[in-house]
Amino acid sequence: IQRGERVALVGPNGAGKTTLLKMLIGQEPADSGTIRIGTNLELAVFDQTRAQLDPDATLWESLTGDKALRVQGRGGDQVMVRGTPKHVVGYLKDFLFNEQQARAPVRSLSGGEKARLLLAKILAQPANLLVLDEPTNDLDIETLDLLQELISDYDGTVLLVSHDRDFLDRIATTTVAMEGDGRAVIYAGGWSDYQAQRAERLADTKSARPKAAARAPKLEASDTARSGTNSTSGLTFTEKHRLEELPAEIERLEAEIAKLEEFLSDPKLFTEQPAKFQKASEALVERQQTLGAAEEEWIELEDKAAL
Repeated sequence: IQRGERVALVGPNGAGKTTLLKMLIGQEPADSGTIRIGTNLELAVFDQTRAQLDPDATLWESLTGDKALRVQGRGGDQVMVRGTPKHVVGYLKDFLFNEQQARAPVRSLSGGEKARLLLAKILAQPANLLVLDEPTNDLDIETLDLLQELISDYDGTVLLVSHDRDFLDRIATTTVAMEGDGRAVIYAGGWSDYQAQRAERLADTKSARPKAAARAPKLEASDTARSGTNSTSGLTFTEKHRLEELPAEIERLEAEIAKLEEFLSDPKLFTEQPAKFQKASEALVERQQTLGAAEEEWIELEDKAAL
């Protein structure tokens, strides 16, 4: 991952997006392999649980960190924004808050407002790596636009997990698709670029199948009767039958995957119908795993048929 990249991790729930994200920033160890962390890395994390916010603190205190001082009747009115002092109220206005809200407790905020406050808090840090795990949850259109603008202007590197296709198209320079069964495929660009490139890859795979299948000689009944194998291809009768079945099975799985991906691409589904989203996500992972196994089986049988 190069400096200034905006890398999006996409895929159904359970595919490992957040786990990979935690591994990349050192919060979770890898089972195997090596993760190399860049030098002088300053990390800022946007947690989808908003756990970094104290519900009893005011917005002012959340940014200045002076809750204890204010209890003693002291405390400043400045917040350090990436090393530069700025008045708290002025900085809050940059994130669509008014002066009256500055003294309000965090618990009084809506989900979208809490997200905005957390963004203000982490973007004030002198960080060069911004990690966003589901940043668009609970956000209204105004806040979404603000978030896109802030990330576009951010001069560091961004790692993010999101189901919001439009947000990914506007932000991501690289998309890592978690396709299930431990597979991760890297695509240039955002969501639409990923979909187009994936369709091309699948089309290339499909176009290769008839050529390979044409190499398999037709099994005659007499051959089966003599030995139970095809002497010219090295395939048994059962294997040849399976090889003939696989292209149709693969096409069916691809069609089902495409329908599930289209269904899951609705940004409202995750928040409005979480049970349906979870069920469809699990079905998508299962079919992707089955497709991967079917493609590997087809390749193995084609290689054997060519001998």
